[in-house]
Amino acid sequence: MKARLAKFAIGQVVRHRVFDFRGLIFDVDPEFDNTEEWWLSIPEDVRPSKDQPFYHLFAENGETEYIAYVSEQNLLPDETGEPLRNPMIGEMFTRQKNGTYKAKPMLAH
Repeated sequence: MKARLAKFAIGQVVRHRVFDFRGLIFDVDPEFDNTEEWWLSIPEDVRPSKDQPFYHLFAENGETEYIAYVSEQNLLPDETGEPLRNPMIGEMFTRQKNGTYKAKPMLAH
């Protein structure tokens, strides 16, 4: 498999193409990097290929907040400008006056 360049960036707000949720990207895998069991749990008719970027999201829908792992083919840019409410976002990002999110500097030990 040859990894492709990521279409979306860390700190970008995206929404799922099919399911009603959106989220903030906090990490990117250049290709699938989860368990085979996880991948096989996706119905075969909608299972994404592994040779594309996969994104870790601080995700939320109308009911809850959670972490999601989503293939690039299933994401679209979120153009609403609406703030996200996932409480985990504040640990790694600050919301700018223009509505975008900027990663906080990380300190290594």
